[in-house]
Amino acid sequence: MKNFAIQILTWVLKKLAQLMILRYRPGIIGVTGSVGKTSTKLAIAAVLGPSRRTRFSKGNLNNELGLPITIIRDFPEEELELVGRDTPAGEKKVGKTFFWLKVIFVGLFNLVKKKRDYPEILVLEYGADKPGNLKELLEVARPNISVITAVGDVPAHVEFFAGPQEVAREKSRLIEQLPSAGFAILNYDDETVMSLKDRTRAHVVTFGFQKGAETRIMNFGNAVEEGKPAGISFKMEYGGSSVPVKINGAIGRVQAYAAGAAATVGLIFGINLIKISEALKTYKPAPGRMELLQGIKGASIIDSSYNASPLSTREALETLRDLPGKRKVAVLGDMLELGEYSMEAHERIGKIAAQFVKVLVTVGVAGKLMAESARKNGLSKKSIKSFDSADEAIEAVQNLIKKGDLILVKGSHAMELEKVVEAIRATDNQ
Repeated sequence: MKNFAIQILTWVLKKLAQLMILRYRPGIIGVTGSVGKTSTKLAIAAVLGPSRRTRFSKGNLNNELGLPITIIRDFPEEELELVGRDTPAGEKKVGKTFFWLKVIFVGLFNLVKKKRDYPEILVLEYGADKPGNLKELLEVARPNISVITAVGDVPAHVEFFAGPQEVAREKSRLIEQLPSAGFAILNYDDETVMSLKDRTRAHVVTFGFQKGAETRIMNFGNAVEEGKPAGISFKMEYGGSSVPVKINGAIGRVQAYAAGAAATVGLIFGINLIKISEALKTYKPAPGRMELLQGIKGASIIDSSYNASPLSTREALETLRDLPGKRKVAVLGDMLELGEYSMEAHERIGKIAAQFVKVLVTVGVAGKLMAESARKNGLSKKSIKSFDSADEAIEAVQNLIKKGDLILVKGSHAMELEKVVEAIRATDNQ
């Protein structure tokens, strides 16, 4: 009965979203990839916001239930939390029921009485956890502009696919269905992403660090204030012109990639580089996605606890390596849904961590593979601590922190490492 109700709800929301798009004719920008979807979505919204009425999908509203919500209305975040992944199934049933009834009512009302302030642009995140997910989402809303952020050698959710290439093919659906007048924005530095460029009839535009990218990120650096990381700075170059960009509170190359993709979208809309640079100053990373926080005991935290894949974890570790800090501490949880690639991927991460971290804390069953790999590659046993859960790790992490530490916290969402972040985050009265 429950599954039947969800099927009915999914069908109703899909039809309402389709009718809303037909009625209001917004431009649609779709974002997919295994890394950086949410950051890119937020950066695009920051660039377009000053000149266009823009709405973007909040939180993790990137599936067949979440995508229509954004199309129907910009609901308050406290209401969206009811149906987010942080509210387990079976909890708050009454609240969820009333919310879905409200969504349906609002959708019907907006179809009958046209809203003059409906967004000109929708920036939508398209998730692909399993084969066929993107096909279902594209039946709801087909973009005019599509962005593929990154896929990598071992993508997230690969466990549910035949292999990395099948994941890439699933992602490519977002550019395959673009109109000939549309734009496919691709990460020039990701070989897997660039291998998809012939799958679209749309105009292909690229962004990245490497020479050959049309929107190129140059002179990247991590901004430092009073000996602590403060943000990122770089030059954005396009067509022979360049502008400086500085984003406070965001760290790592993944944030620069998000800015590069967003700048490319802005250029397509006729926004010049100077205005794009100014708009990017308002960009703030989403919680748990390479967010810079102040920690207890004068430490600094790189909060990347929202999710993890081999590519994003490697890049997060490289950011930890390159930033200033008296000690580099990594708190790493399992990277889930990797299937047959799990053992090799976790061992590889452990080997990378051993090269420069002073303390490694692992959480989860696969985390023990990271710990053992780090030990085999030179990190002393006394510098490694392993726990089965985030709750078990909290006290140990609190006790090991010293003044001046730089601490990376990263793991798949189900590992609940946000609990560790909250436990070591400085409060207003500290």
